[in-house]
Amino acid sequence: MCRLAAYVGPEISLGDFLLKPTHGLMQQSWQPREMNDARLNADGYGFAWFAADNLPARFTNFMPIWSDTNLEALGRTLFSDLWLASVRSATPGLMTGQSNTQPFIDEQLLFLHNGRISDFGTRVRPRLRQLLAPEIEATVQGNTDSEYLFALLRHILTQDADLPIDESLIELLNILEDLLGEQTALLNIIVADGERIYALRHAIRDECPSLYFTTDDDDYPEGLLVASEPLTESKFWQAVPPHHILILDPEEPAQLLSL
Repeated sequence: MCRLAAYVGPEISLGDFLLKPTHGLMQQSWQPREMNDARLNADGYGFAWFAADNLPARFTNFMPIWSDTNLEALGRTLFSDLWLASVRSATPGLMTGQSNTQPFIDEQLLFLHNGRISDFGTRVRPRLRQLLAPEIEATVQGNTDSEYLFALLRHILTQDADLPIDESLIELLNILEDLLGEQTALLNIIVADGERIYALRHAIRDECPSLYFTTDDDDYPEGLLVASEPLTESKFWQAVPPHHILILDPEEPAQLLSL
């Protein structure tokens, strides 16, 4: 399990997104409020954004977020109008390390997953590897369910590059449910394409992990945020309903799509 957060809106510093909030990911790394199966998120952290060349970029560290002495300087010097970040609590059997630390990126997308797939290494991953296009499977560097979910999403998009992200996520869930058998899955996923954030709150044969969003936080004028737990004390945070996809676009009202 992990804690996730994402922002889209007017340009802000990394520090304003990651370090400033009273219950931001720094605090959630050592004092999460809504995690049921762990007390710490100490197995790494990372953040991603779209750089000046409009291509995805990321920074990851497999050590706890509080131990990175570079973060304060990065926080005040990096700026973007879109951020994704996570702090990690590694699922047993899915080792810590740079290759297993989120976010994941390709040439167009940023990706985060909070959750787990039961018996992933022994039952689900072998089935999933057979399904993936070889050129997609060859790019997987770690062994986490999260990275393989991103590979599956990329596989879907290679079959139909015009498929909207929300429909691609629904297709991912349909494929995954066929692969799972009797296994369970916790499937909070955030995807960003440079313009919008797509956030899925879902689970299969289990309860959905927590996920909240706000479009009216005074600390982020005109900004839109989604996170595993509210980042601030603002009363305007609201839960994403279970089994929904949230779409955040600075030019449009927030959308909630039922699965």
